[in-house]
Amino acid sequence: MTRLKLSDITGEKPVKLTIEIPARLHRELTTYAAVLNGGDAKGAPTPEQLIPPMVERFIATDRVFGRQRRTAGVSTDGK
Repeated sequence: MTRLKLSDITGEKPVKLTIEIPARLHRELTTYAAVLNGGDAKGAPTPEQLIPPMVERFIATDRVFGRQRRTAGVSTDGK
């Protein structure tokens, strides 16, 4: 796999979530997956597999969110 910003697609137990995304974004995700797979679309992750780690990375690297979460005393487990 090519080393891009997204590298860890884990098999954690999923929670079902239904969303709609623009067709343009779906095409971009499909292209991103192919690039991540060394340029080969065959065997590349699906957009459904890419979205969770992308959102996780976005949240993990959002400095303002991290500061405000610590200030508010909110944990990731909802307690």
